[in-house]
Amino acid sequence: MHTYSAVLFDLDGTISDSAPGITRSVAHAFERLGMPVPERKQLRVFIGPPLSKTFPEFGVPKERVTEAITYYRELYTAEAKYENELYPGMEDLLKKLKEDGLKLYVATSKPEILAKDILKHFGIDHYFDEIAGATMDYARETKEAVLRCLLDKIGTEDKAVMIGDTVYDVEGANALRIPCIAVTWGFGNREEMIQAGAVSIVDTMDELYQAI
Repeated sequence: MHTYSAVLFDLDGTISDSAPGITRSVAHAFERLGMPVPERKQLRVFIGPPLSKTFPEFGVPKERVTEAITYYRELYTAEAKYENELYPGMEDLLKKLKEDGLKLYVATSKPEILAKDILKHFGIDHYFDEIAGATMDYARETKEAVLRCLLDKIGTEDKAVMIGDTVYDVEGANALRIPCIAVTWGFGNREEMIQAGAVSIVDTMDELYQAI
């Protein structure tokens, strides 16, 4: 018996390691803006939160943030989205959960159209009952907003759990009173996720399966 009946997965840093494509696209955006490109390891913080939040933190003027996101997307959408790999064991985990009768969903701050494309590329989109993401016009971009949209579609799930790798996943789930299991193989900070209220911290796919 599982503790939960519905599992809501984050995408970047939880299902797949998307760092190469995202960081290259962010670097491309800075180059197109004519601004100094931060070190590649610094760019990993762009994975998870909305781009509209992160670009200003790196000195992009407010009036140029939309321009920066446009430059980012021109490379990411065309090719860099596929510079991305499933974490080892993820597909086996999805298969087991599905065979156990659980409902699986994706809730990501990545634009929904790109999330669906990437999951299809990996050949795992069929495991999910619904895939929810951000809108391209920024009307829906935070994890909380994406989760609200998803729950509006699927109805209230009393035994739902969020699986994520950053504090943004934990906080978004908290806002909707959904417990969050945090994974450590992604891009977040373990202590931050604990302090934000993650109900469990797991280091492996087997641990995640047991926590669910």
